[in-house]
Amino acid sequence: MKVLVIGSGAREHALCRSLSLDPAVTALHCAPGNAGIAEIAELHQVDILDGAAVSALATRLEADLVVVGPEAPLVAGVADVLREAGIPVFGPSKEAARIEGSKAFAKDVMAHADVPTARSYVCTNAEEADSALAAFGAPYVVKDDGLAAGKGVVVTDDIEAAKAHAARCERVVIEEYLDGPEVSLFAVTDGETVLPLQPAQDFKRAFDGDAGPNTGGMGAYSPLPWADPALVDEVVRTVLQPTVDEMRRRGTPFVGLLYAGLAITSRGVRVIEFNARFGDPETQVVLARLQTPLAGVLMAAATGHLADLEPLRWSDEAAVTVVVASHNYPGTPRTGDPITGLDEVAAQDAPHAYVLHAGTRREGDSVLSAGGRVLSVTATGKDLAEARDRAYTAVGRIHLDGSHHRTDIAAKAAAGA
Repeated sequence: MKVLVIGSGAREHALCRSLSLDPAVTALHCAPGNAGIAEIAELHQVDILDGAAVSALATRLEADLVVVGPEAPLVAGVADVLREAGIPVFGPSKEAARIEGSKAFAKDVMAHADVPTARSYVCTNAEEADSALAAFGAPYVVKDDGLAAGKGVVVTDDIEAAKAHAARCERVVIEEYLDGPEVSLFAVTDGETVLPLQPAQDFKRAFDGDAGPNTGGMGAYSPLPWADPALVDEVVRTVLQPTVDEMRRRGTPFVGLLYAGLAITSRGVRVIEFNARFGDPETQVVLARLQTPLAGVLMAAATGHLADLEPLRWSDEAAVTVVVASHNYPGTPRTGDPITGLDEVAAQDAPHAYVLHAGTRREGDSVLSAGGRVLSVTATGKDLAEARDRAYTAVGRIHLDGSHHRTDIAAKAAAGA
């Protein structure tokens, strides 16, 4: 099977790594990729928002399957163009991807599917936003209705900060604050069958102790030793299957990866958000534990045959990933700094720990930073404590001037707290 992966982040590197280990994959391509992906896949330059260009590339490569990683090309309708060309694609249509592209649309889907979520208001001006903020009170939750690369949400006790964020957005969703721990659960779906993966927990805030601004994610771990063993079945029954059924009822079946961001509140499970693709950094730890070859799972979803698959097989080991971010992230990041120590990780920590590239580029023999979240260091172990130790040992070998990372990823869960 020839596979083309679209994207250039750590999520796509994790996907490519899993696909490269699949004996059914005979050729692996990625567009545009990054310095790390280049070691396991052939890279191609393409405008990932241009469906015709992506389709032409897939046709030239004789790709049997295209996996669209990021949300922007999905919302732009790239998967539609591929399907019209008869190319199997893992990723929802433009209409189905609205479940991530518009939080107001997602709320409407949930309302019709009777999916539990936070009470909310959609606001288009300052007066509406002020009324909604007053109705819910602090902590204030203000979400940009459109795509914002994981940084469109403000949760704050500061009313002025909440109003300022609302004012910067053309349309916002203001909702009640949901208490309790957060969980990410992915499900592969062909528009009818829902196949859940293992749950994970990520860390959105930039600094230790959940301090600082929201980011695209600073780390994650799986499994969740504190979670109810029945959680996955409950979420499939009350959230994922009803949502997939509602999307199909609307004539816009969701084919691809449906990501549910959940809060385990005092009143039960509530949906915080939906995404239309693998989440980063949770993908890194979930795929690290998946033992079933990935290509067959994605192809079954793309071709409508998920119900025919054997149950997924999972490692009993734990996985932890730690993101190394560039200077000033999540503000305007500094780029172009050399990264050293990657060879040491490969030589001394593999196969239990490895580096997934996100914002990197190669210049001669050097790897340089090229984005905000630069690397994701992923490790496995017999339990979370061992996986954490291996991940942070590997992080310690890497040097990137001015970089920062959280030191508390999975710490509470590993300690049984």
